[in-house]
Amino acid sequence: MSPRQKECHGHGFTLVELLIAITVLVALVAIAVPWFASYVDKQNVGRAVNDMRVLDNRIQNYKMSNDVYPPSINDIPQGNLFDPWGRSYQYLQIEGDAKAKGQERKDKNLVPINSDFDLYSMGADGKTTAPLTAKDSQDDVVRANNGSYYGLASNY
Repeated sequence: MSPRQKECHGHGFTLVELLIAITVLVALVAIAVPWFASYVDKQNVGRAVNDMRVLDNRIQNYKMSNDVYPPSINDIPQGNLFDPWGRSYQYLQIEGDAKAKGQERKDKNLVPINSDFDLYSMGADGKTTAPLTAKDSQDDVVRANNGSYYGLASNY
């Protein structure tokens, strides 16, 4: 061997060292990806809650001006707002609309969660059913107790 080859010999990584480094990297990614996804989910729920509070305020202003809740969410400013998952917020006028009976969102005892109006996002999966305990409703972000609760249906 030349002196130059002797200098460079022994400075590379062995296959075992490379496998250990790759294993550590894969483990870190396996921990980081679910954590980041959970963080994004929490941020989306928080944004939906904030949007719904704004919409609730605008619906209440409509009620004060017209003595009745709006028949459609599109009758209020920003009523065409999209949730963080790219879908329209859902609205159902309950008070003053006899046709709404039976369509309201319901708790685990199948009791309506609001008496004035329902306002909710269908969540990440875009699916929902009236009872909040149903699988399709667990990720919904809801307004309940006539505005006393905002959050995930699974936490209500």
